[in-house]
Amino acid sequence: MSKTLILIPSRMSATRLPGKPLLKINGLSIISHVYKKAEETNIGEVYVASEDQEILDDVKLNGGKGVITSNKHKTGTDRIFEAYKKLKIKNIDYILNLQGDEPIIESTDIINLNNSIINNNLGMGSLACNISDDYKLADENIVKVKTRHELKNDNIVKADNFFRKLESHSKKNIYHHIGIYLYKITVLEKITSLEQTSNEKNQRLEQLRALENNIDISLILSMSSPIGIDTLEDYNKVKKLLETKN
Repeated sequence: MSKTLILIPSRMSATRLPGKPLLKINGLSIISHVYKKAEETNIGEVYVASEDQEILDDVKLNGGKGVITSNKHKTGTDRIFEAYKKLKIKNIDYILNLQGDEPIIESTDIINLNNSIINNNLGMGSLACNISDDYKLADENIVKVKTRHELKNDNIVKADNFFRKLESHSKKNIYHHIGIYLYKITVLEKITSLEQTSNEKNQRLEQLRALENNIDISLILSMSSPIGIDTLEDYNKVKKLLETKN
């Protein structure tokens, strides 16, 4: 059975909501909520990768593990590759990059992604879900993905493109992309050896580096539609959802 390591990149200096990893929901930081969600999957060991010691201190205080990384990284992908090399954990086949700002992602979706990609021996995979509200098509904080074929709950499809703004009126095969990636070690190594592309930098979408260098990204349908916390409004929505749930 292939072995997966879960790495969660996190930093304090997010431009739209500085300090968000340590914002509290039900008395627990956002980053520690994500860490505990990752642990629930029982996929493999979990570490937070951060340039900020205060994030790692919070994670450790709440029973988690972390590794300090450089403050020079342009993307989370580059950060987790450094973390992987630093940790020197043996016999890892896949790395799961779980975004540190999605505390309500469902553990069952994470498990399904991991199993589907590994069982089909694919190099790189991610999640996407149906777009239920038209306003999400216009919201540039919500990343969209266009796929080659319709995405269903029993298939795997390839991504054609990722974007923030819908340029056409056609909604065919367009889904809400969820910021989670599973890579074979060799694929992650290749991506991080490549220069950032201009589209990647302009759109702030690191997955375009892979796509524009002919690295396939396979997509699995997510049964949930998690909210990534990019703004204060997002934080208040997630906070309300989790406080109501408890």
